[in-house]
Amino acid sequence: MQRDSSGGGDVTPGTPSPTHGGRLRHRKRSSEVISDVNKTNGANLLLNDQNKYKSMLVRTYSSLWMMAGFVFLIYMGHLYIWAMVVVIQIFMAKELFNLLRKANEDRQLPGFRMLNWHFFFTAMLFTYGRFLSRQLVNTVTSDKLLYKLVNGLIKYQMFICYFLYIAGFVWFIVTLKKKAYKYQFSQYAWTHMILLMVFAQSSFTVANIYDGIFWFLLPASLIAINDVAAYFFGFFFGRTPLIKLSPKKTWEGFIGASVTTMLSAFVLANFMGHFQWLTCPRKDLSTGWLHCDPGPMFTPESYNLPGWMPQWFPWREVAIMPVQWHALALGLFASIIAPFGGFFASGFKRAFKFKDFGDSIPGHGGFTDRMDCQMVMAVFAYIYYQSFVMIQDLSVETILEQILRNLTVEEQHDLYEQLGKLLAGAN
Repeated sequence: MQRDSSGGGDVTPGTPSPTHGGRLRHRKRSSEVISDVNKTNGANLLLNDQNKYKSMLVRTYSSLWMMAGFVFLIYMGHLYIWAMVVVIQIFMAKELFNLLRKANEDRQLPGFRMLNWHFFFTAMLFTYGRFLSRQLVNTVTSDKLLYKLVNGLIKYQMFICYFLYIAGFVWFIVTLKKKAYKYQFSQYAWTHMILLMVFAQSSFTVANIYDGIFWFLLPASLIAINDVAAYFFGFFFGRTPLIKLSPKKTWEGFIGASVTTMLSAFVLANFMGHFQWLTCPRKDLSTGWLHCDPGPMFTPESYNLPGWMPQWFPWREVAIMPVQWHALALGLFASIIAPFGGFFASGFKRAFKFKDFGDSIPGHGGFTDRMDCQMVMAVFAYIYYQSFVMIQDLSVETILEQILRNLTVEEQHDLYEQLGKLLAGAN
């Protein structure tokens, strides 16, 4: 008897030895069998995939670093958080601009990449000029030059932005090249889609910050908690696929994350509601400490517990802030609807056959991979706050904004003198 050197079974004399191609086919069949066996043994569970432990470790380390930096910026205040949002948006735009780039076409179009950034910063000026004009007004002091500059920026902001956009539009038309029409127009459309996705949603984050860091921090925290909880519940218990766009998402992870997010929303709202640094709105662009009346939204109310509670239970009443009930609505949205932002991003990546939007964050991909759900959540948090939480009243800041927008300097002087006379008469 003669034994095959490849480690196979015995070969009888006269039988042709396997060819090289046969050995390859044999190995391929054996690997498929092993794969099938692994699947039957539950290898589709993330828990049984040893490589996932290394991935989880890298992802955990980078998450801790991001969390530490985020906490530091929260401590520094509103202006620094806004700066963080701007930096994130720039990185997101960079990742998205690079997705559909073609090096050959770009080399034939010098300066074409600058056009994308021209539209980006024009959109930034338009969006943040609208949201922060009130804070700019309140920041201006008696400095005449600064006052005139800010007054001009606020009054003519829309015209300036429109002129910048038209300049970019003319720039685009002038630089069209015959053999690159299709590429240039596709990039033009892609740029506007990026501006829509990045600014039309995430710009609401800045408005949330200045309404009170609470309305930025709580929704952002709920998205992070939901993402982490879904990952760990899916890692240890995931068996049932949730959606084809994201094969690693499971129903077990989705349900476990939803329960965790709802509980976290109720508890976190109570914890954050005790800090004026988080609950007070910021009326200017300064970075000093804040003091304000917390208002009824953050004032605890006592609730008597029902009589069927066990006698050994130590509390007969509990103190709950009204904002905690609103937090449940935010938690519900973060659990059920916001994940579809991630599903949308997954579908987009599958359509263009790439894994991540970038590799800026180890274990997470790019900034866009981390912000897909956050952008959806920021819009909901803003609309929810404006619809159900904010007290609709005519504030001094609103009046000042209207005065600076609509009155000339001479008319403002006349208004000042007339108000002085009215106040003198009232005294």
